[in-house]
Amino acid sequence: MDYLFPLLVIFFAVFTQSLTGFGSALVAMALLPELLGIQLAAPLVALVALTIESILLVRYRKAFNLRVVGPLAFAALFGIPLGVWALKGVNEKLVMAMLGAVIAGYALYSLMEFKLPELRHPAWAYGTGFLAGLLGGAYNTSGPPAVIYGDCRRWPPAKFKSNLQGFFLFNDLLVVGSHALSRNLTSIVWSYYLWALPAIGLGLLAGTGMDRYQNPTVFRKVVVVFLIIMGLWLLATACGLTALLR
Repeated sequence: MDYLFPLLVIFFAVFTQSLTGFGSALVAMALLPELLGIQLAAPLVALVALTIESILLVRYRKAFNLRVVGPLAFAALFGIPLGVWALKGVNEKLVMAMLGAVIAGYALYSLMEFKLPELRHPAWAYGTGFLAGLLGGAYNTSGPPAVIYGDCRRWPPAKFKSNLQGFFLFNDLLVVGSHALSRNLTSIVWSYYLWALPAIGLGLLAGTGMDRYQNPTVFRKVVVVFLIIMGLWLLATACGLTALLR
């Protein structure tokens, strides 16, 4: 098995989330399905995300608000099993195309810096949590709905990072549990995860170390441009267009 390129992807994904507070699953799921296949990439990324979110939540714990995260987490309970079920029952090319659209769409939203209206009604938390759970269960991409929701609630930076880590951690606990029940956590998945532990540690050290010296806003723009390219690449791959370039 070739571990080098998957480990480099995981390092960059962990580094991204350590520096910006989100994005590890988006980065990883933009690249790993092409390298490993969606059935291997999805549970592997869930294990990696669970590991780093546990550590980052400890780092941001003082700003964490359980009352805010609770409705999101409750609604995700109903979305995650549906997402995991869809992963096994849907054609892989269709999944790749949908994932590419999610990643590219979110990245375009981030890059253009749209100012969405402030959300005040509590019902938005339940709708967001369900959608995030659905995407998290299927593609490990619960981030976009939660990030957009936090932006629309006008969370300050510390609260934004802390609440996202708490929600992502809860979400990924359920995702990993669902993958276990669905027997997606195969020996190959665990082998890649164990090999990835040094990359996870290095990514955390690099991201948290640079957090004090780098401008996260500029870095996010670089990341979202990269995600747009990767999202479009996944769409092209699912449609068979990349074969024309080979």
